[in-house]
Amino acid sequence: MRALFSEATAVEPSDDALRVDGAAGTTTRWSGNIAEGWAIAGNANGGYVLAIAGRAMTAALGRPDPVTVTAHYLAPGQPGPVSVVVDITKQGRKFGTATAKVADEKRVILQVLGTFGDLADVAGPELIDVEPPPMPPPDKCTPMPVSDPSRPPFMGNVDLQLHPEDAGFLHGEPSGNALMRGWFRLHNEEAVDAIALLCAADSFPPAIFNTTLPRGWTPTMELTVHVRSRPGSGWLRCRFATRFVTGGFLEETGELWDDDGRLVAQSRQLALVPRD
Repeated sequence: MRALFSEATAVEPSDDALRVDGAAGTTTRWSGNIAEGWAIAGNANGGYVLAIAGRAMTAALGRPDPVTVTAHYLAPGQPGPVSVVVDITKQGRKFGTATAKVADEKRVILQVLGTFGDLADVAGPELIDVEPPPMPPPDKCTPMPVSDPSRPPFMGNVDLQLHPEDAGFLHGEPSGNALMRGWFRLHNEEAVDAIALLCAADSFPPAIFNTTLPRGWTPTMELTVHVRSRPGSGWLRCRFATRFVTGGFLEETGELWDDDGRLVAQSRQLALVPRD
């Protein structure tokens, strides 16, 4: 059986004597572990590492859901123990804000700023003028290969089914459009919670893989995820696109919709263009 995402991102207080009261100004320390099998090009997937930080921040703030999270990636993550230091900036009536640093035994690898709340209690008027991306059902899409040793180990721990029109890069036939659409879910019938959305937002092959630009490890410098709603059960319908590649940088914007057709998250990422 493949690893459970909830277990691979779990954290616990690292100091039993440290009081976790959730008040502004409180600093808490948590211990976690970057698990084997969540790597891309030899380094832990950025969304996966962000989810570890998210677990610690929800526990420290006492609020279950990320609302907006921005992460700056300082160094690659490798399998092994990590510490997460969470500093609570503000506790409001509905939302709490904190910063977090994820560090391995040598250095800080991730710096995060996030606001958290309870999305079960958020309601209000809606105006959405974009439809979920049209796609064939998952069983009519193209699965990301997991048995090929050249494929990232990360792909063995999530289930990605690519839109057939966007899967040609797998066989050396990119579509020519910097677009990547597909379905996402966790294995073992594990539900995708709001924390797992942080990982889903960074799970697909870069959209530029469908262009003539170089293909390879695309290091993330900054990733922002806006969580709009807790997802329902089932697959996530995802769309990622890049419009600007300049000065060695690229941006990628993402939309994540649940099986009920609700927009549950948006993302924007700044990354380095792969080298030849």
